[in-house]
Amino acid sequence: MLEICTVNVKWQKEVFKNVEIDTNQPPLVFKCQLFDLTGVPPERQKIMVKGGLLKDDADWATLGVKEGQKLMMMGTADEIVKAPEKSIVFMEDLPEEEQVVAVGHTAGLFNLGNTCYMNSTVQCLHTVPELKSALMNYSNAGKSNEVDQSSHLLTIATRDLFSDLDRNVKPVAPMQFWMVLRKKYPQFGQQHNGAFMQQDAEECWTQLMYTLSQCLKSPNSSESKEIVKSIFGIDLISRIHCAESSEESSETESVYSLKCHISQEVNHLHEGLKHGLKSELEKVSPSLGRTAIYMKESRIKDLPSYLTIQFVRFFWKRESNQKAKILRKVDYPLELDVFDLCSDELRQKLQAPRKILRDDESKKFGLKVNEKNGDSKDKDVKMTDSEVRNIFSGLSICILFSVSEKQTHLTGIYDLVAVLTHKGRSADSGHYAAWVKQESGKWIQFDDDNPIPQREEDITKLSGGGDWHMAYICMYKARTVSM
Repeated sequence: MLEICTVNVKWQKEVFKNVEIDTNQPPLVFKCQLFDLTGVPPERQKIMVKGGLLKDDADWATLGVKEGQKLMMMGTADEIVKAPEKSIVFMEDLPEEEQVVAVGHTAGLFNLGNTCYMNSTVQCLHTVPELKSALMNYSNAGKSNEVDQSSHLLTIATRDLFSDLDRNVKPVAPMQFWMVLRKKYPQFGQQHNGAFMQQDAEECWTQLMYTLSQCLKSPNSSESKEIVKSIFGIDLISRIHCAESSEESSETESVYSLKCHISQEVNHLHEGLKHGLKSELEKVSPSLGRTAIYMKESRIKDLPSYLTIQFVRFFWKRESNQKAKILRKVDYPLELDVFDLCSDELRQKLQAPRKILRDDESKKFGLKVNEKNGDSKDKDVKMTDSEVRNIFSGLSICILFSVSEKQTHLTGIYDLVAVLTHKGRSADSGHYAAWVKQESGKWIQFDDDNPIPQREEDITKLSGGGDWHMAYICMYKARTVSM
């Protein structure tokens, strides 16, 4: 049987000609294509084939579908009921864009065959308004000479998929995004026994982030400022020291996530982050003339608007020749303070914004602000007015595509806004889901096409210790102050 077969599909009074069937993909993918054409959800579609109705997991090879064959489909499309003339308006009577607002969350994503890793990645990144804004400003003709065509197309597909999610309440089929993702990164198209294989969500997140960082540049900057770096980028400064030779050097690097290393001593995210900022290197020592052990200790030099943290839960197990999973429970907070992970210089810059934040929060709770006592766990120091102004001038974050008299300043304190979880024992199997905080403050679990409301107190229970969903990637949003 041909890998690509074109058929004609009759539905009601319409005939859709030359609809492509990829026989390497399950029939559910074909149904998602028909959903795009007709508006009939896959679960309502009744498609007549040899032997009866077409099932989602049927084998195309046994169905005998031929080139140019006419298939009959039955099923009713979803229609938005027009608003009644009377004053009572039900939610289902509203346009779908208004339904999104009324429901309080955006659409889910159909699983196209082990694509939960991709769906959960998209749902987490979709919650970042600054990224959505940058994508909406990216045009089809926005490709620069430095960017390859596949990266350009993946960025466009991401933009269009984000837009579809914002406009719909009912599940969206991410067909175009998935096809372009596989073309750009062929590893996501790996198959086993004719079915697409489960992939690592962290790899999908990293590759998508890299592609967007290459394509999204600020149009108002002569230096072509990297927008993705301004949102997610973390600058680290590292001290590299050899105890044996007393050699010491420093280096800087930019990353898009921090690693939470998990060991027997790690019970909390903060402990794992400290482990992740320390590593052991083996390289040639110029003074010793041979290989020696170096210790690398890193500190955060510059913080992002959104802090991404990966729990290093998977490792390569030689005995089974696959990625095994560390199930150990590692607690993480709704509010994360990374002050003590920062360099001395950055801590100094954070002092004044943190004081303003604490004072503002004290006023909200009706507490008296102690102007004289600067003692806190941050060990605040007294500063002159000119020193405060200098600190703020060095810490300001420019608001993308807008100019404001006030400047926004980071505090080193972050609030949890998204959790990507994995359920199962291996990275190449199991199931991924996204738990995302909405603008209303409510949490929604996006289990592919099924959005499920969740209580905030249950979000931090995804910390591991069993076979249930456990945090693999956490995304925190910076708490800021304006001046």
